[in-house]
Amino acid sequence: MKTQPSLSLPAIWNMSFGFLGIQFGWGLQMANMSPIYSYLGAADDQISKLWLAAPLTGFIVQPIIGAMSDRTWGRLGRRRPYFLVGAVLSSLALVLMPNSGLLAEWIMPNLPKFYMAALLLWVLDASINVSMEPFRAFVADKLPPEQRGMGFAMQSFFIGVGAVVAGLLPYILRNWFGVSSAADGANALPTNVKISFYVGAVAFFTAVLWTVISTKEDPPESLEEFRRQKAASGGLAHLLREIPDALRNIPLAMGRLAVAQFFTWLGLFCMWLHFSNAVPLIFGSNDPSSDLFKRGAEWAGVCYATKDAVTFLAAFALMAAARKIDRRLIHGICLVLGGLGLIAVGFIHGEEQKYLLLGALALGGIAWASILSMPYAILAGALPAHRMGVYMGIFNFFIVLPEILAALFFGEIVKRFLGGNLVHAVMAGGVCLLVAAAALSWVPKSDEVA
Repeated sequence: MKTQPSLSLPAIWNMSFGFLGIQFGWGLQMANMSPIYSYLGAADDQISKLWLAAPLTGFIVQPIIGAMSDRTWGRLGRRRPYFLVGAVLSSLALVLMPNSGLLAEWIMPNLPKFYMAALLLWVLDASINVSMEPFRAFVADKLPPEQRGMGFAMQSFFIGVGAVVAGLLPYILRNWFGVSSAADGANALPTNVKISFYVGAVAFFTAVLWTVISTKEDPPESLEEFRRQKAASGGLAHLLREIPDALRNIPLAMGRLAVAQFFTWLGLFCMWLHFSNAVPLIFGSNDPSSDLFKRGAEWAGVCYATKDAVTFLAAFALMAAARKIDRRLIHGICLVLGGLGLIAVGFIHGEEQKYLLLGALALGGIAWASILSMPYAILAGALPAHRMGVYMGIFNFFIVLPEILAALFFGEIVKRFLGGNLVHAVMAGGVCLLVAAAALSWVPKSDEVA
């Protein structure tokens, strides 16, 4: 097997830069979709089901795109065509999202407006996944094993930077540039949120285009053999057989790491579903039309931005630590810190204590930096090179399955067992992160995996 040459830091920077744009899409979505649903009339117990679009599209799209990109080679290479197509579609979806209310009046006037936002979330998530999944395999394609930890950590850095700016945009536009947070006519969305999505669309496309232009891909070691194998294993039928076959032959380390991933993302989804609406509740309002609710929702965006600022700072520490310390231990410590941060949210009361929320989410930022890099660094050495894309996509199953379960059932659990308290729902996410940290002890050590 061909050994990848070591790359310079600027080269790793360029190949990861597209994640800056991808995170604009994720960051705007995570910080704003729950309030958007509320602005458009959704009740609290409906919001978790409306979020189903996110995990379902990842569940379907990522393994298919991974398998397709494993078999692709053309003028743009193997993974870059998917980067570019996903960026174009995602940017269009970001432009349409803040106009959900107006589109709903045109297209589905007899249905609640928030259904249009949910439909556009399907489109946005599918498009982001088309770009994002090949980026994971891209690191394993381009970097030798000793640099993969740095490669995934560099992705974490750009994810952090992009999310910081995306999360802060509505707050910055309102408080620094005087952009109104009043509802924009039929959209029912604040004007500052609407403009933030437009900025995100431009940033997404530009950042991904930079990676496509600046980073070349190496052709398969034997291009003729690759083409023969592609011809022999082409077609939709083979593609559909590829995923079940890969599942039957899942590597040991990947199967065990999947358990930790399951509880990690169950905890994260509890946070994403409810934190943006829990902060207004902490401030003292559950009325989306009140100024206090809007201040709380904006402050939730600031909290997310703080989390992500810590993420890109922590990414540097993880780059250094991954060279010398067992990656399981690094990841476990980070998950514990994140879990404690989410649990601490329940002990913060009133707008006057809002800065304590920044500290709680900062601990989440440490966990997030590790979640975005360490599992993939552990995993990359366990996967066969010719199936890198499909296995990276399958690994996403253990991210989206807990999200689907949370979306289907967590709203009812919050209502029946947590007294409808969204703050308690965030705390439950912290408990899940602690369980994930404990599950890592079951994963083989790095030298056993390779």
